[in-house]
Amino acid sequence: MSRPSRSPVQTGRIRPLAALGIATAAVLASGSALAVNYPVTAQQRGTAQQVAQAGVPLSELAPNAPDSYTVKRGDTLWDISKLFLNSPWRWPELWGMNLDQIRNPHLIYPGQVLVLDKSGGRARLRMAQAVDTVKLSPRVRSEAIDSAITSIPLNLIQPFLNEAVVFNSDELAAAPRIVATQEGRVILSRGDRAYVRGDVGDRREYRVFRETKPLLDPTTSEVLGFEALYLGTADFTRAGETRTDAAGKPEIVPATFVVTSNRREIGVGDRLAPVPPREAINYAPHAPDKPISGQIVSIYGDALLAGQNEIVALNRGSRDGLERGNVLALWRDGSKVRDRTDPTRAELKLPDERHGLLFVFRTFDRVSYALILSVQEPVKAGDRFTQP
Repeated sequence: MSRPSRSPVQTGRIRPLAALGIATAAVLASGSALAVNYPVTAQQRGTAQQVAQAGVPLSELAPNAPDSYTVKRGDTLWDISKLFLNSPWRWPELWGMNLDQIRNPHLIYPGQVLVLDKSGGRARLRMAQAVDTVKLSPRVRSEAIDSAITSIPLNLIQPFLNEAVVFNSDELAAAPRIVATQEGRVILSRGDRAYVRGDVGDRREYRVFRETKPLLDPTTSEVLGFEALYLGTADFTRAGETRTDAAGKPEIVPATFVVTSNRREIGVGDRLAPVPPREAINYAPHAPDKPISGQIVSIYGDALLAGQNEIVALNRGSRDGLERGNVLALWRDGSKVRDRTDPTRAELKLPDERHGLLFVFRTFDRVSYALILSVQEPVKAGDRFTQP
């Protein structure tokens, strides 16, 4: 995209920055970032307006919060907020000043200098601009539309934007299925042909899934949805048909697909579903609107334990109030021990301890997927979470 050049060195006053990214860059489900003007949520704007002039107490700052910081390529909103705040998800309280002066709070670029103003027992984060003015000749420059910083490290969740899928019912059971492979191959790779029976409609791009498995609530064992294991993608190339052979008998000719990508092995019996329309998604970290608690249903990919930067399924979804960008606290159950100082050896339950953070990046009706942002001990199914 092309646009008139603006001087990087302008007036000498320090201009208040609205909400560092009350929402920053948006993300397409395909994984590309767009720096576009997405709306600020009512909750985020309300938080920002509440502290429009007050800033945050100095006690909320990180112990080593810098006096200034220059935004670098590869930075994220989460990284920068973590530099200044003890609780990075509370960034609107630090950045929520003079919203009207910044028309687009989503565009925070490398090279901008952020200054921490600490006065009157409060802290405010502002954007500093140099004193001198440089006269530039009119010219046009080209700039990549994904140059604005993003909210979180998007490379960690991009592979799951289309892969992590939960169906409310086991609808894949009736979806088109692979019935044969090119030259009888057991495993299909990119470029191989797959022969498919079922109603494939008129779509060209399809995702390939393994048979679904039910996601069960850890406490009630209720089925919350059906998780489909993503295998890859395939393109429709030729329609199937039913015709009559030389002997006058009906002959079924399956449709032809070509595998375009592999995440896992693809073979006979695997199911196809159309690739959904790509959607622009706002990933601004923020706390849930209301108190919430729940449990981890499973570790994505059937692992027993998960660590930092891995994906987990939660037993709460959009109908419970979870939304993309919610930050949640992970809790470790306190263990049971015997009181050796007590003659009766009474059993004690130690307090639960908070030991990590989750970032919700995809929600369904009753289930959500979250990225483990930080954790002290391995995470397992049944572990609980709350608002941060």
